[in-house]
Amino acid sequence: MTATAPPPAGTSSPEVTLRQIKEPQTGWLSWLTTTDHKKIGIMYLVATFMFFILGGVEALLMRLQLAVSDNTLVNPHTYDALLTMHGTTMVFLFIVPVLAGFGNYLVPLMIGARDMAFPKLNALSFWLFIFGGLVFYASLFFDPPGAGWTSYAPLSDDAYLQSGGIDAWIFLVHLTGLGSLVGAINFVATIHNMRAKGMGWGRMPLFVWAILIYSFMLILALPSIAAAVTMLLTDRHFGTAFFDTTGGGDPLLWQHMFWFFGHPEVYIMILPAFGIISEILPVFARKPMFGYKAMAAALAAIAFLGMLVWAHHMFTTPTATVVLVFFMLSSFAIAVPTGIKIFNWIATLWRGSIVFKTPLYFAAALPALFVIGGISGVLLAIFPVDWQLHDTYFVVAHLHYVLFGGTVFGIFAGLYYWFPKMSGRMLSEGLGKLSFWVMFAGFNLTFLVQHSAGLSGMPRRIYRYPEAAGWEGFNFISTVGSFLLGIGVLITVVNVIRSLKKGRRAGNDPWQGNTLEWFTQSPPPENNFDVVPLVRSVEPMKDIRREVEKSTAAEGSVAQPVS
Repeated sequence: MTATAPPPAGTSSPEVTLRQIKEPQTGWLSWLTTTDHKKIGIMYLVATFMFFILGGVEALLMRLQLAVSDNTLVNPHTYDALLTMHGTTMVFLFIVPVLAGFGNYLVPLMIGARDMAFPKLNALSFWLFIFGGLVFYASLFFDPPGAGWTSYAPLSDDAYLQSGGIDAWIFLVHLTGLGSLVGAINFVATIHNMRAKGMGWGRMPLFVWAILIYSFMLILALPSIAAAVTMLLTDRHFGTAFFDTTGGGDPLLWQHMFWFFGHPEVYIMILPAFGIISEILPVFARKPMFGYKAMAAALAAIAFLGMLVWAHHMFTTPTATVVLVFFMLSSFAIAVPTGIKIFNWIATLWRGSIVFKTPLYFAAALPALFVIGGISGVLLAIFPVDWQLHDTYFVVAHLHYVLFGGTVFGIFAGLYYWFPKMSGRMLSEGLGKLSFWVMFAGFNLTFLVQHSAGLSGMPRRIYRYPEAAGWEGFNFISTVGSFLLGIGVLITVVNVIRSLKKGRRAGNDPWQGNTLEWFTQSPPPENNFDVVPLVRSVEPMKDIRREVEKSTAAEGSVAQPVS
């Protein structure tokens, strides 16, 4: 079937014949071949949550091993593999790509764009992530890696570990890193060039700001880890000695290159979560975000300072005191923009007309738990204190309060907030709140007590400990908490599966949101918007609702009979 259309400007042809219209693909093939940013975003979310569950199972197996003293549930090599798989999965296969999933789905909708700037590159970034995960987990069939998620040299180049597991880890870093790099460039191009009319830099949603800064950090940090794992690969197989002291290399080079990526990676993982709750809190407080410009500036300041402090992970290495002091003070400085964000979130909620829905519960938990992780982080940034606490369970507790208490609670807030937009259906409030309280209790039961274990001298990455060490009580409580946390996550999984078929219809704007994604239908059509509204403020949906109310009131007054 053919159709005609008026000739485009500048042509003399009386008519333009369009190609025969093809029926769009449906079914699973349409997902595998799609370049639609919304489908790619959903595939990211589904795949990353599957990896999240895998990583959680690995964590539960480790907690079972440590629940009691002198346990022999798993052998030392298996424990090392579980530790490596868990840490690598959570960082490279869950937190960073799940935030890319939210970004893929939401950024074009929030800025009023039809799609990402480069749709095919967008699909490529997703499939590189999937291939990286498959390569990594394929190592289970021969010999999984056992050098920790940081794969410190020379441990990762030791003859004991000359299996394919470390090679699989290297390829994972290369493939997921390349996917993240391509995706980051795509985000930058999209946000810079495809914003709706009227959406200047001072009117962008804070989540879009967070994704933009996240993208710049990925572009700056990823080359370092890419070079490091390439050098490690050549050390292992091609006779080089970048990290081998017997050949003139230096294992500290690995630490510098890894943490130049690794510490910005912490902020790459947390800043989009900050952006998520910065969208949620004003909606459920029924107030504008307090200090919008300060919040955007604080995101940039955290990113800038986060690029400067990598060596505070290396306080126990032989380093000059003046260098230690610099990294200590620069680490302290990050508390200033972080404090601004915490203050502004509290001020946004203060005296607001609070609507107590599940997304608000998870969003409000993030600052509370992140502050605990931040305070322990300030302690660890004091290098004489770090000398005592380095490589203890105090560091494990700090890391999880920052990344689980911070990022993962933010991710769950985003899931409950945007699920109606993605699916057209509401999640159960009862199950959502139950999931929150079980997760909140389980998380604190698991990790709060680990501060005490670390202060009592329990080293991290330990496989087994004697009863005389006095750590059994701490570990048993932590293990019980970890299973409670797992049950809380499982409740949300059940909630999602149940609500996809039986959930209440959401409508286009169930939360009375502030940003443009709520302007289109739920779920959005393939082209996102039939008409993109003019953006007049940082809260365009409020402006649209006011205009609708005014026009409705005007029509009502005209229709009133004259008495």
